[in-house]
Amino acid sequence: MQWIPDDWKPKAVAVDIDGTITDYNKKLHLEAIDSLRRLEEAGIPVILATGNVRAITYGLSRFIGATGPMVCENGGVVWHPTWDEPIVRADGARARKCAQDMAKEIDIDPEGITTNAWRESEWCLFKDEDLDAVNNWVSNSEYSDLAVVKTGFAIHLMEPHLSKGEGLRVALEKMGISPDDILAVGDAPNDIPMFELVGQSVAVGGCFDSLAEVASVVSPYPHGDTFKPLVDAILS
Repeated sequence: MQWIPDDWKPKAVAVDIDGTITDYNKKLHLEAIDSLRRLEEAGIPVILATGNVRAITYGLSRFIGATGPMVCENGGVVWHPTWDEPIVRADGARARKCAQDMAKEIDIDPEGITTNAWRESEWCLFKDEDLDAVNNWVSNSEYSDLAVVKTGFAIHLMEPHLSKGEGLRVALEKMGISPDDILAVGDAPNDIPMFELVGQSVAVGGCFDSLAEVASVVSPYPHGDTFKPLVDAILS
């Protein structure tokens, strides 16, 4: 199949983590990791772009051997360990307060998912909370400007200017690379702004339908199985 245009090669690859290089049990796909290392060995930096927190993203980035900046918390935090400090693009306190106030009126757990302990710019509810109830409550509250984004792993409460696309734009400006020269790979609705920003995009097999609609290519292979043939095509 045609993974990328014949006359095009990415200068960097932006990769989601959960559901993309993992399965939905969060188990890493080892062949995908090997493929990302092949990109790095060929001089193509890997940028992890994720809804996950900076601490977890940094650990995974080091273990992969990725050299690109990290776009964490759906663009809320952008960082590379060589920078003086992270670029934190929002204060997550208001999103957390939204969850706390919501829990007074509808049946949700305001403490949310485990990684909230390290969140800097947003707040996450459990993925199996009633999304319609959450959306309805937020839209009729003082927090109506917040974005509510469901992935396969959480419901994210975010300031409206946050997205993976805008976070990736910040990272690329620091790298001096045009978004047109980037390939993005993902699986979920929070990847849509990133796909809309970059030159080419691949949705892994098993992705959300809304992401498939905006992807340049939809992989016939699930999750991490996408990466070996994709990277073979990039490096051929």
